[in-house]
This record gives sequence, C-alpha cells and structure tokens, in this order.
Amino acid sequence: MTPDQTPICYIVSDSIGETAELVVKAVSSQFNAQDCEFRRIPYANDIETIKEVVQEAQHFNSLVAYTLVDPELREYMEKSTREYRIQSVDIMGPMLTSFQKLYKKSPKLEPGLVRKLDESYFKRVDAIEFAVKYDDGKDPRGILQADVTLIGVSRTSKTPLSMYLANKRIKVANLPLVPEVKPPKELFQAPKEKIIGLVIDPYKLNDIRKERLKTLGLRSQANYAKMDRILSELEFCENIIKEVGCPTIDVSNRAVEETAQKILHMIRGREENE
Repeated sequence: MTPDQTPICYIVSDSIGETAELVVKAVSSQFNAQDCEFRRIPYANDIETIKEVVQEAQHFNSLVAYTLVDPELREYMEKSTREYRIQSVDIMGPMLTSFQKLYKKSPKLEPGLVRKLDESYFKRVDAIEFAVKYDDGKDPRGILQADVTLIGVSRTSKTPLSMYLANKRIKVANLPLVPEVKPPKELFQAPKEKIIGLVIDPYKLNDIRKERLKTLGLRSQANYAKMDRILSELEFCENIIKEVGCPTIDVSNRAVEETAQKILHMIRGREENE
C-alpha cells in the first residue's frame, strides 16, 4: 500500500448499510474527497465476510467504516483492522454503549431496525393519505384498492374508524349509504370479505343525530334526526349489506377503539385464511 493510492472507503454493515454510507459521505464532503471510492458491503453477518473485507482492504489506502450491532463481529473487526494497521471507525458501537448506559438495559442487537421503523412510518403515512382521499365515498375507485371498506348510514363512526385504522397501517375507504344515492358498482365488485357493514340501533342513532344538529346550531326536529327517516335509511342499509353479503358490526354501544379492534381481528383472521 502506498499513500498516493486512490483512497477506498469500505462501508460494512449487517443491514443494507445506508446509515453508515450517509455518515461516511457527509464526513468525506468536508475534504472535497471526490476521488474517494466507496465500496458498500451489506449484510455482513459473519466473521468470514469481515475477514474477506479486511484482507482486501490491507492492499489499498483504505478506511473501514462499519455499523455492526453484534458485539462479537464488532470486536473481530476492531481486532483484525488493528492487526493489519487499517484505519477503521466503529460508527454504531460507541452510541450503543452510551444508550445502554442511558436506558440501563441491553440493546436488542437486531440489524436493520431503523429501516423497519422507517418502512412502518411510511406505510402509516400512506394509509392516512388513502383514508383522507377515499373518505365519505369521494372516489369509489378506492373501494377496489382498500384493505377494508366501511359502509353504513351517516353517524356510524366511519371516518373516525378509518383514521384509527390508518394509524395501524390499514388502508380504509368508507362509503355512506343513502336511499337517494345508488351505491357505486365498485361496492359489488370488491371481495365481500373486504367490506364491513356498520349497523346501529335506531334510537341510539336518533340521539347521536340530535346532538350533531345541536352542535351545528340546527333544530333537532330536522328530517335528518326524525325516526321515520332513520328507519328508512337503516332498512336501505340492511338491504345493501345483504346484497353485498359482507360481515357486519353493531356499533351502537361500542367506542371507536373497540370497533377498530374488532375490525383488526377480522382482518387478521382473513389474512390467516388466505
């Protein structure tokens, strides 16, 4: 190895190596290191892989930067790079030690957790955006794309349920059933097990709608809260649910969280049977 050789930075990770590469490139930019060659070695989960990297690196003007959560692999990397007089940087080790002292407990030592957290976050964001886009029957095409579609008359908690489930990374569309509006064809094209009908006691719905009118500053005697109107809507809803052939949940005396857990249980059961 000679000092005038083009520098090579080996980025070794037990996951895909994105974190280590970002750190290395951020630092190298401070030196205008445009001639530096970066070689990423992902999924280095055994000593043999690390040994191969070190044996190659000894022949170049090199630096080994690594993120390894396994203490045995970190120790081997440190020992072997020192033995071959290769510059090395343990990016994750010192931080793991500091957090261990901070939390007073041992780390999980599971590679790739940051990526898993990121994927979970973006799935939740996608699900929330989906719920907003396909809320209240705005676009019936969402019914065919949804993990689950909620149908029912007004004030059966379709929107709150959609948002709650979206935070669990479930893509939900919801559709209000109104006698004057013919349901979209997509409702009958989607798999019936992906549709859930929300039903409610008429007297409970009457109370809910009266309260809703009050908050809007409207008279509680409006047609929206009249019992004959409510019974007509519920009958229409029941007929559509029978035609679709989907399961139902009675939301009369259930909190949103309780109904959501029941829906999640139904989704998990469906997935196990697929």
